[in-house]
Amino acid sequence: MGPFVPPMTRRSFLLASGMAALMATDALPSDAETPVDGVIEVISGEARHRFTIEIADDNDERSRGLMFRESMPGDAGMLFIYPDERVASFWMKNTYIPLDMLFIANDGTITQIAPMTEPHSLTPVRSELPVRAVLEINGGMSETLGIEAGDSIILYR
Repeated sequence: MGPFVPPMTRRSFLLASGMAALMATDALPSDAETPVDGVIEVISGEARHRFTIEIADDNDERSRGLMFRESMPGDAGMLFIYPDERVASFWMKNTYIPLDMLFIANDGTITQIAPMTEPHSLTPVRSELPVRAVLEINGGMSETLGIEAGDSIILYR
């Protein structure tokens, strides 16, 4: 599979880990308490970890992110998608819960994890390399599940 071609809309977005991409419309829960735009599967060795996700793929959504949320289900997250690869930078202003930030390359590989980011911090959390997307999940979840740099993701829509 060649390099990821930047999508024009969130419906066309898919990150794949060098294998045929699967699209599953039935993967979404119908009774979600928080908005759900898709399901992401993190492939970590033989393990697969699923998260229901919201997608932030425009400037307004990316700017707001998970600000002002007092909690998030353990199997939920937010995927920030950029129109092209770039060094991504986040802060935790007005974010009440600690987060793990998984920085994702164009091919779906997790290149870096910023674990347990500090709520309300104004200190930037940056990717070391250009990335195409960032997945935010509850703080400590990466360690709990054994998710590491080098693992990959698939987005189901």
